[in-house]
Amino acid sequence: MADIAVFGAGGWGTALAVMTNRQGHSVSLWSPFEEEIASIRRHGQHRKLLPDIAVDPSIQLTCDASVAARADLVILAVPSFAIANTAAMLRPYLKPGAVVANAGKGLEEKTYRRFTQVIAEALPGITPVALSGPSHAEEVGRGIPTVVVSASQDMQAAAYVQDVLMNPAFRIYTVRDVIGVELGGAPKNVIALAAGICDGYGMGDNTKAALMTRGLTEIARLGVKMGADSATFFGLSGMGDLIVTCGSMHSRNRRAGMLIGEGIPPAEAVKRIGTVEGYLVAGTAHELAQKMSVDMPIVDACYRICYENYPLGEAVNTLMTRPGKNEQQI
Repeated sequence: MADIAVFGAGGWGTALAVMTNRQGHSVSLWSPFEEEIASIRRHGQHRKLLPDIAVDPSIQLTCDASVAARADLVILAVPSFAIANTAAMLRPYLKPGAVVANAGKGLEEKTYRRFTQVIAEALPGITPVALSGPSHAEEVGRGIPTVVVSASQDMQAAAYVQDVLMNPAFRIYTVRDVIGVELGGAPKNVIALAAGICDGYGMGDNTKAALMTRGLTEIARLGVKMGADSATFFGLSGMGDLIVTCGSMHSRNRRAGMLIGEGIPPAEAVKRIGTVEGYLVAGTAHELAQKMSVDMPIVDACYRICYENYPLGEAVNTLMTRPGKNEQQI
């Protein structure tokens, strides 16, 4: 059994803590917010994000980062804007040989860096692992069968995460292409936001299927330009994650998109839902695509809808009337 410290007591972090605790590991769950920890402790569950999923009293709930000092595995499950600071906070505590895995999906604003790059810079000597795939916290917390990938340039570290976390309800495959895995998990949130807009605006199944398929093409196009293996985008961290995020009401990206499609201003829609990574990543992915000279028309349209008050009808018309191309043209 391992000693595991989960940093980030949102829905995903709490679900991972619950799951690993069920396996018999010694688990700590950290939050920077005392009121969040106090609420989980008082109610025995994360009432806001994971109602009816019990948080066992044996899980240590804390705001003290020093719990990382005894951890064999540290899992970061914090929003994109908190990755750098949280990783830097761990630096004084990590013991030799500890493995650090990131369970969040996104890109760092302004720098466009993948999260494992941010973590590696904050923690010299650590080669982080990216844990990604179709994995709604609500289902993982309930023990519903879920399959994800553990990706790292250090395959020994990736295999360690696989060995420690895998169980009959949580299957893990190892992958070396960490670039592809992280770039599959980040822009897909923008496509999921667009899929929600599609639903809220009253488009049909044909439209949404095309949006998802062409959205995956855009993501793969960017990933290959940045050094990823194109095959990765048709695996769990690419196609799998895109399907679940675009199609489920568990998805905050989709729910926020539906509100936008119904006419709610984007900033207000995000305020109603909470943290919406697709909204945050839309600007970053748009800028990165321009920097890399990669054509990403759906991401561009979503960015303009979110930040430039681009009319939905005009966005649909612009996408549908682009010059004809060969489908396999990259």
